[in-house]
Amino acid sequence: MYWTGGWGPWLVMSLVMLAFWATLIWAVVYLLRGWSGRRNPGHRGEHRALDVLEERFARGEIDEAEFRDRRHTLLGR
Repeated sequence: MYWTGGWGPWLVMSLVMLAFWATLIWAVVYLLRGWSGRRNPGHRGEHRALDVLEERFARGEIDEAEFRDRRHTLLGR
């Protein structure tokens, strides 16, 4: 009934529980970020550049030929 193992086992048990919860929280955050589409930030940058290009074309800052040329360059096609 009375165990005199000292603080060692309690400290180890506390650290293991802390590691368990930290790993669980990290896994949930990692999975949620993967599902939200943030897996490849460079891919989103390509879309952002296309958005800016389309906005400039819509405002009349660039003509159609320049729009097509730059779009072709961004998409690599």
